Amino acid sequence: MPVSIHSDRRSMSPARTRLWQAQVASRTRGFTLIELMITVAVIAILAAIAVPSYYQYTLRSNRSAAESFMQEVASAQERYMVDSRQFAGNLSTLGYNALPNTVSPNYGVAMVATASSASGGTPPGYTITATPINSQVRDTGCKTLTLNGDGSKSASGTATNCWK
Repeated sequence: MPVSIHSDRRSMSPARTRLWQAQVASRTRGFTLIELMITVAVIAILAAIAVPSYYQYTLRSNRSAAESFMQEVASAQERYMVDSRQFAGNLSTLGYNALPNTVSPNYGVAMVATASSASGGTPPGYTITATPINSQVRDTGCKTLTLNGDGSKSASGTATNCWK
């Protein structure tokens, strides 16, 4: 019987066949440690970028909800002034017995009405203040938001773009 120059799996001995199968299986079994470490490093880099961006987004969103509520209260205050010739002294007079669910976990809102002076120098007015609470205290750029009866808006932080 002539010996074939080309050998294939069928002509291999059983021991060589098992060795060949073990080599193929070891190459296709799973991930190497290097591949796994590269994947973990990529995920860590993405998380390091995404998490702070998400926190900034939630802070801006909470601030926007408080600003919207403060402007709503200012509109109610102006309507109250037209009807009763004075500003309301507190939020419950305007019908706000509780803060909205979007504002109450993040800000404490207070309103103070100022009466006109006897000499007629200062007109009556009001000030609405939103003070950050809970996780919103991380908003160090804007901190406390203030809306005055004359329409002026301010923030106690260092940022200049707090009011939209």
